[in-house]
Amino acid sequence: MNAVARFARRLIPKSFLAPVGSTGWWPRSIESFPGAWQQNTVVDRFSAGSYWAVFACITLIAKDISKMRPRVMQRDRAAGIFSVTEMRPVLNKPNHYQTRVEFLFSWIICQMLYGNTYVLKRRDSRGFVDALYILDPNRVMPLVSTDGSVYYQLHADNLANMQEGIVVPASEIIHDRMYTLHHPLVGVSPIYACGIAAVQGLAIQDNSAKFFQNMSRPSGVLTAPGAISDVTATRLKTLWEENYSGNNIGRVGVLGDGLKYEGMTITATDSQLIEQLKMTGEMIAACFHVPGYKIGVGAMPTVSNTAALNQQYYDQCLQYIIEKLELRLDEGLEIEPPFETWLDLSGLLRMDPEARYKSHNEAINGGWKSPNEARREEDLKPVAGGDTPYMQQQNYSLAALNDRDRKSSQQDLSNQVAALQSLMTAGATAALPIESIAAAMRVAFPFLTDAQVSAIVNPLKPVEPPQPQTPDEGTMEQALSFLRTEIRGSNHARY
Repeated sequence: MNAVARFARRLIPKSFLAPVGSTGWWPRSIESFPGAWQQNTVVDRFSAGSYWAVFACITLIAKDISKMRPRVMQRDRAAGIFSVTEMRPVLNKPNHYQTRVEFLFSWIICQMLYGNTYVLKRRDSRGFVDALYILDPNRVMPLVSTDGSVYYQLHADNLANMQEGIVVPASEIIHDRMYTLHHPLVGVSPIYACGIAAVQGLAIQDNSAKFFQNMSRPSGVLTAPGAISDVTATRLKTLWEENYSGNNIGRVGVLGDGLKYEGMTITATDSQLIEQLKMTGEMIAACFHVPGYKIGVGAMPTVSNTAALNQQYYDQCLQYIIEKLELRLDEGLEIEPPFETWLDLSGLLRMDPEARYKSHNEAINGGWKSPNEARREEDLKPVAGGDTPYMQQQNYSLAALNDRDRKSSQQDLSNQVAALQSLMTAGATAALPIESIAAAMRVAFPFLTDAQVSAIVNPLKPVEPPQPQTPDEGTMEQALSFLRTEIRGSNHARY
């Protein structure tokens, strides 16, 4: 890792690199609200992060994403499905001091607080990435060369095995950016939009804490019925503060000479403290796209379907962050199609047991999921014979039904021709009277007219004196050919 960085630093003169924002179209300062710079008001991300609503949103998002196991999937182009391949070791143990859960948690925290996550890659002797280190965003600076190439200036970081500052090319850094509002290489944290709400909430909490430290008694003034000298006013003020403020709050004060105490501070009820705190929480939740009920503000949805609520939370808050992270891992670990990185969503979008079992039953009965696939999702061992999807015997495909009808039609035609041959042979050999054969043909072949029946049976009438004989081949074939044509036409009309 260090060898690559030092090699890149030697080849790139610093005169060709410029920090992002030093030139070009982003040289302006970004304020948390209009006029913040003139008022010397600074929204410190650490102070804002200590506000309960900001802390709840950031940790909720980071916690939910960090529990999703990253996997490398392979697309089966023929079947159009994905299957799990061997786990990349670096995804299971990114570095020597973090687990995969801690690694992903830090990744998301950096995005939520700073708007940027910088991950330094370490390579083995073969050039493969075997470790990932999340860097302090305050100690990383993107650089752009005159030809548009991107580099990163890094400061020393002992955890990442960097004893000195180095410059590395973009190929050695995974840079995951939040909202690039002002520059493609500079992400903006949601605190940019909700920082003032966090500062307001902190001020309300601080004022409330002081109020309750004063035994819930507002500050006030001592008034006299007439004019008093400055010396007397100073003496009374000092006496009151020494005896009835701080740890002496609650002591009995004795007032004379017409002195009167009047409270001045607005009470918590008058200032609608609870409503103000709730409003700041709702504003912060909206900026992080977190449903309010997830952090304790707003009404809890009346929908009892947990899966539907988590799906909504995923769609409006997590999906963008997750898919962006997956693409950055693909790019950083140099994973190419048909392989790609997935974060396992089953832990988040898991239905309640009753709904899961119903879904499994429908999928198995529908024939598109095997019993063992359903058992695997419920952490159950596979059973013998459970790897094959099953269907009931009476269920047929449309192709099978069409083939059955075609074969049935051909069999009917064959049976009818055989019956006709038997009748004609019986008539020609005088085994049956011609009239009986004609009547039988009218019943067996109702689609034949009387003229057609007569045309078939008349050649079979024996000559005088009647003697048994077999019809000549020409007469037989002519009758059979005519009947085949008629039967086919009739069957085609029926089917």
